[in-house]
Amino acid sequence: MRTGSVNKQQKLLSSCSFSLCAAPPTGRGKKYKAEFQQTREREAVEQKKLTSHCTAAFSFEDMRTASLLFLLSFLLGVNYSQAGSEFRICAFNLHHFGESKAKKSDVMLTLARIISRCDVCLLQEVRDSKGTAVPQLIQTIKSYDHNHQYQHVASVRLGRSETYQEQYVFVYRSDTVTVTDQYQYPDDLPGDEDAFSREPFVVRLKAPRTAIKDFVLIAQHTTPTNTTKELDSLYDVLQRVRKMWKTENVMLLGDFNADCGYLAKKNRKNVRLITDPSLHWLVPENSDTTVKLSTSCSYDRIVVHGDTFNRAVVPSSAQPFNFQKEYKLTEEQALDISDHYPVEVLLRVVSSRAFPRGSSFKNHFSLFAFIPLVLQALLW
Repeated sequence: MRTGSVNKQQKLLSSCSFSLCAAPPTGRGKKYKAEFQQTREREAVEQKKLTSHCTAAFSFEDMRTASLLFLLSFLLGVNYSQAGSEFRICAFNLHHFGESKAKKSDVMLTLARIISRCDVCLLQEVRDSKGTAVPQLIQTIKSYDHNHQYQHVASVRLGRSETYQEQYVFVYRSDTVTVTDQYQYPDDLPGDEDAFSREPFVVRLKAPRTAIKDFVLIAQHTTPTNTTKELDSLYDVLQRVRKMWKTENVMLLGDFNADCGYLAKKNRKNVRLITDPSLHWLVPENSDTTVKLSTSCSYDRIVVHGDTFNRAVVPSSAQPFNFQKEYKLTEEQALDISDHYPVEVLLRVVSSRAFPRGSSFKNHFSLFAFIPLVLQALLW
């Protein structure tokens, strides 16, 4: 640093430590009063000059310190906002999503807004017989959100009737999570074959930023008229997946139709998915996951297996996402999107936020090399 500049600055700053103050004259005549007035006027001029110098000096020091502190905070938190502080899992019944709904640009844009909020989003009631609606939706999501990369994995078409079949589709951010395996439940349990109208579709995920790291999602959309039976059979699916992949970290999610007239309270004691204490039902019982004002039912659910997974969940984060209220839609406009609200839950994020997704310390070493220089400048 330049010594001359420092000395000059220090002298200027030291002059700011006192102010001019003329002592009043002891005499009381006109002569003394005139001298006193002249002294006060000279003092005012000098004080004005000094104030100007002091302000400039302190402004220089404050601006330099503030700039250096800002640079230091930037280096310590490179792309903090991009790194993100939450990991969101969602399940959304799209209500007959297919070619006709895909033709409505306003509906597709709203779906993109909703789905792009999630790191992983399970879509249900996908009836894309021609295989064009889902790719169009994915493209709309990519066009809407340029900050993430999106991929999807889908089940086969499922259903007992040839005229009505659905698919499960997992849409996920490939820069925050990876699909490491998938499994279509064959519905072949001895003595309980064909228990499901739409057999569960299972994916295994790796999400390094989360506390749980590696976990499984089991998707299920139950048949309303057979909800009790299918929910109980879902317990068998859970046990098979745990054994097959040797994992305890399993989440079950989807439109379970687990409320109102489809799941009578008297039948709940017969559902192992409810009675097993190792299973935690996260969406509050009094939640309304339906769009219609005339209904208030908690159909859509998220359930986690085991205390380890439950501890990896952000407490009280499981809830419906009321897109009608969020996007200021009328009930009619909201029903064009779906007759269900998506449900969601947040997982704890434990990895460093100092780096953007997909980067490392090595990528930013050159930036961190400036930290000692910044600290040295602050101490000068």
